[in-house]
Amino acid sequence: MTTFLVLSYGCGGDGKKSKGTSLSTTSDTGTAVIQFNTFEHDFGVITAGEKVAYVFNFTNTGTGSLVINSASTSCGCTVPEFSRKPLPPGQKGTLEVVFDSSGRDGLQTKTITVQSNASVPVIILAIRADVRTKVK
Repeated sequence: MTTFLVLSYGCGGDGKKSKGTSLSTTSDTGTAVIQFNTFEHDFGVITAGEKVAYVFNFTNTGTGSLVINSASTSCGCTVPEFSRKPLPPGQKGTLEVVFDSSGRDGLQTKTITVQSNASVPVIILAIRADVRTKVK
């Protein structure tokens, strides 16, 4: 049995947010398809020291159970929370990301790498914030 892994990354240079892209996997029990509502979130302007959170919503639109194995971040200031339980077909799930802006200044972009049992197992989510220090 031969297995091929293909990673595909795309970047829309028009500055628009990506929406509704799906990834799928085939298993003995069916095909899991993960569909995120969005892959990016911009918090806008926040004050240094603020903790802000965003919930990424997704749906398993396939016929097999979906399992998120891990979610890792590009910085210790960003913490993801998600369920490791299999998500049955047709069910919705969430991945919450909390960004701590303490010690940060200026435009910040952080990525969250989500690994699942999809045939293309890596999804990159992103959050952005313009961190401003308090004026005394």
